[in-house]
Amino acid sequence: MKVLTLISGGDVGGAKTHVLGLLAALGGQIGVTMVCFMEGEFTREAREMGIDTRIYAGKNLPAVAAQLRTMVREEGFDLIHSHGSRGNFMAWLLRDCGLPLLATVHSDPRLDYLGRPLAALTFGSMNRFALKRLDYLTGVSDSMTQLLISRGIQPDRVFTIYNGVDLSVPGPRTSRTEFLRAQGIPEEEGAIYVGIAARLNPVKDIPTLLRGFALAHEAVPALRLLIAGDGPQEGELKALAKELGVEREVFFLGWVEDTDSFYASLDINTLTSRSETFPYALTEGARQRKATVSSRVGGVPKLIDHGVTGFLFEPGDSVSLGDCLRRLAEDEDLRLRFAAALYQKVKKQFSLEATVNEQLRIYEAVLRRYPHREDPRNTIAVCGAYGRGNEGDEAILKAILQDLRDLQPDTPVCVVTRKPKETRLLHRVRAIHTFDILGFRRLSYRCRLYLNGGGSLIQDATSRRSLWFYLYTLWQARRAGVPVVIYASGIGPVTRPGDRALAGRVISRNVDVITLREDSSVKELEELGVSGPEVILAADPALTLRPHEDAVARSVVLTAGLDPAADYVGFILRPWPGFDEKVPEFAAAADRLCREEGLTPVFLAVDRGKDVAAAKKVLQRMEGKGILLDGRYPGEELSDLLSAMRTVVSMRLHGLIFAAGRGTPLVGVVYDPKVRAFLRYIGQNRDLDLKEVTAEKLVVAVRDARRSASPEQQRAAVARLEALEEENRKVLRRFLS
Repeated sequence: MKVLTLISGGDVGGAKTHVLGLLAALGGQIGVTMVCFMEGEFTREAREMGIDTRIYAGKNLPAVAAQLRTMVREEGFDLIHSHGSRGNFMAWLLRDCGLPLLATVHSDPRLDYLGRPLAALTFGSMNRFALKRLDYLTGVSDSMTQLLISRGIQPDRVFTIYNGVDLSVPGPRTSRTEFLRAQGIPEEEGAIYVGIAARLNPVKDIPTLLRGFALAHEAVPALRLLIAGDGPQEGELKALAKELGVEREVFFLGWVEDTDSFYASLDINTLTSRSETFPYALTEGARQRKATVSSRVGGVPKLIDHGVTGFLFEPGDSVSLGDCLRRLAEDEDLRLRFAAALYQKVKKQFSLEATVNEQLRIYEAVLRRYPHREDPRNTIAVCGAYGRGNEGDEAILKAILQDLRDLQPDTPVCVVTRKPKETRLLHRVRAIHTFDILGFRRLSYRCRLYLNGGGSLIQDATSRRSLWFYLYTLWQARRAGVPVVIYASGIGPVTRPGDRALAGRVISRNVDVITLREDSSVKELEELGVSGPEVILAADPALTLRPHEDAVARSVVLTAGLDPAADYVGFILRPWPGFDEKVPEFAAAADRLCREEGLTPVFLAVDRGKDVAAAKKVLQRMEGKGILLDGRYPGEELSDLLSAMRTVVSMRLHGLIFAAGRGTPLVGVVYDPKVRAFLRYIGQNRDLDLKEVTAEKLVVAVRDARRSASPEQQRAAVARLEALEEENRKVLRRFLS
């Protein structure tokens, strides 16, 4: 593989570190040539690192492009990879070379030239024009990828790569004593040094750091703050330090060339930015094994697991920052533990080697996809009850997409959803709106496979209109010549005679295979008169969602404000006919479990729009206090939270599924046969019909669950269901092979 890299040659900061480190490492595995459009420190360092560097200077861009075309033709490159406005625009000028064009986006293109209106008008406009037209883009963090998708770039055209730090570099040039002495700072016995390396401009939000530091310093007078960097805010920052009464404890070092020695001299590394992609300031601090506190921005949460590998605070929240600094200053063991955990995570996921391997995977994916980008039948369509705020349904979709990407990583997927913009961002797929009849018709002629399902779509209990739409999609997909699968679904109830006859007829004539997640649906299909499609009993795809690593799961629990060592009982409730009459019983049961069993009630939501309202009704009737977690927790995070419960009482099927997968004892409240069917699948008989719920029965069921439930047996039962879910994947393999 031979890659031509285009970049201006005047880059500094993170982009410079990323590109030069990456190219130097890639050079040992593939052919790499870099073209710059100016001479300077960037090109000098590149040559010193052994990178094949060429200069094509000149303001006549078409003439430079002509020279590059000749070079591409004569030297036989496979791919063009660009960085920055000039590189990206030049790549677009080379679009007629027949090579895939890939650009890495290091920062928000709309903010690259703030305060420089002429540059924004010229280079900024050229960059935005090119980025919309290049074949593929790479964001240097998940947040950058999300930003590109939100601005209209199709998700299957965007990759993500994180800045990797070279862990093989020698240690710091100087000791702490030598570094501090060189900076004119007296080394004080017992002093605890907090530091930041950043430009002194508004986006880095150094005022929040100063205010947080001042609060922490009141509690821990041994704290000192080192600020490495220069910029337009230096004067006002010094004035603020004086105003806060910490001017003697804050040291402005100016620009520091030897950042390794700076980080090595710290006890606590900080970042207070209001906006970032994935800053080297954190990974370089991690390389020196420093405890870290950062604002929750950009790709930082991908690196820092709050409470496990460091602390996170909301941007601008100086009080929370001050508390984090105080806690670290008072606890040396915590500092050492965070530092070691962060170093190991960087070593595993964010080393230069990991970045190089990811870049190679991206190159290989681009080269595979490029020849098929205009194939007329290159899309898989998935239609279901998505985009409604129900985390159970979203977990089903995520699991389906996980299977599709395992089997066909390069095939675009388009999801039919109530919220196309949200689905594009959340799942990184193409999307059209549910009930977009013309849109679905166009989609059907681009499909190679249509999956209808995940959830119970063939039913008229909630809406006849949705039933008719889903039946229409089956008919239209078959009319377009597409294989049709009703996938991982429940069937029914379909109550109206006309709807039953229509459903039976449409399914029989237009569906190839049906996979079902419960055996009661087999009987429903028979009663609908369905004949023709192959029917397979499988299981809910959400069972196969890959769980978070322990460190991430613990961070989710801590971020939600829960103590992993505390005793909780989880409730997942939903509005349903008859629920309001049972609110006093749920409230009394929660109070008794708290008073008699020492279990703090925690109320969670699978569908925030409905479940939070149900939880609030119970909380209002309780004598004691409970905890309401009303934030949005995707399937894996909800699973993490349920793993922190000693027992879970759930009306929601997916609440039971997520808890069962973690081995948490269960009590089901049955409002629908599918809830009891799942519990029977995993060998559980602790369930109550909603209409029979009493506080006494709930308390007894929870006690019994805690006493007799075997997490190992429960996980084994879930594993059997996961094996049954393999039937879904077998169907996918059959149609996608």
